[in-house]
Amino acid sequence: MPKEFDWHQEAELQWNKRAQFWSERSMEMWDSGSRKDIVPFIQGELNPGSSILDAGCGDGYGSYKLHQAGYQVTGLDVSNEMIKLARQKTEQADILFRQADINSLPISENSQDAIMAVNVIEWTEFPLKALKELGRVLKKDGLLFAGILGPTAGPRMNSYPRLHGEQAICNTIMPWEFQQLARENNFKYVDGFGVYKKDVKERHYENLPLDLKQALTFMWVFMLRKAGQ
Repeated sequence: MPKEFDWHQEAELQWNKRAQFWSERSMEMWDSGSRKDIVPFIQGELNPGSSILDAGCGDGYGSYKLHQAGYQVTGLDVSNEMIKLARQKTEQADILFRQADINSLPISENSQDAIMAVNVIEWTEFPLKALKELGRVLKKDGLLFAGILGPTAGPRMNSYPRLHGEQAICNTIMPWEFQQLARENNFKYVDGFGVYKKDVKERHYENLPLDLKQALTFMWVFMLRKAGQ
């Protein structure tokens, strides 16, 4: 009889195995690669000194960039190896790192001014549950900055085994699906931008409607505001 699939256990195991490989690439991604515009995007709307949760912080370099920008940062990741690397890399910075599952955050309700979740929500067992949990810890009118992998992103292949009836830790979600899910769950779309592969030029998408812009992306970065209840 096949072993029952435990998403949390499998996700932690796989990300532990990938931790060193990921860490070797993260600085380039945040400084000059696919994530280079995310922290400036956040700075354009979020005041320095604000509290921000980096959900799925990986090796902590993105958290460190937020810290450098003047924010009070908490970093959480399902992988204990990622958290170890994050603490080692940022030991001189005042950043709290904890191992935790995005579906069950050890964070007080309505406590965070903002949340950054880059390529995290589609890597959960239940994206809707993850989104609701992020909404729980976010203050009223707080901001969620979410990066969702677009159709052209290679990492989406991690969900391919599901087509063979196999379990996978990646739960593919399209940017426009996420946008609708957010709208249905008390989030208002404020702004966003696309990250594109080098062969996609601005002239290819500048005059397209939002959903078609998203259809060409490697990743779409959302700015969402938690609406009043």
